[in-house]
Amino acid sequence: MIEERTGEVTLKGNPITLLGARVEANEDAPNFTALKDLVTPASLSDSTGKVRVILSVPSLDTPVCQVETRKFNEAAAGLGEDVQILVVSIDTPFAQSRWCGAEGISAVQPLSDFKDRDFGVKYGVEIKGLGIYTRAAFVVDRQGVVVYSEYVPEVAAEPNYDAILEAAKAAV
Repeated sequence: MIEERTGEVTLKGNPITLLGARVEANEDAPNFTALKDLVTPASLSDSTGKVRVILSVPSLDTPVCQVETRKFNEAAAGLGEDVQILVVSIDTPFAQSRWCGAEGISAVQPLSDFKDRDFGVKYGVEIKGLGIYTRAAFVVDRQGVVVYSEYVPEVAAEPNYDAILEAAKAAV
């Protein structure tokens, strides 16, 4: 049975229910599999040895998600090659590729969880009944331990960019 959590996050001020357990700092990061494109799987373990910033967004093609993804795409240059930024949504790989190409997004890796929803449940970000993910951010160190976890209290709000980037830099 999948854990349900209510009262942690709102969508336009309305409480929502999230599916899956919270992932907290100082826990081992759950491995997950999502898609780079329609047939190429990617998992957290593919980037073992790097610091990973994992962003969960409702859809790349919405205003707040666009701002967030652009900011992390710009910040990636200052983080170096030892940091990988993953943006996970339930958008199809086609939609992610189209949007990233149109926006010049090349320093972050979009991952689609539209097929299996493996990431959504393992990281406790799937919004029950809506089929999209809440906004959240996780920083995973080189050893696979979560060093930063943020479930943004309001889906339509932006995450704490400074705290996320500071955690990533400290983990390098």
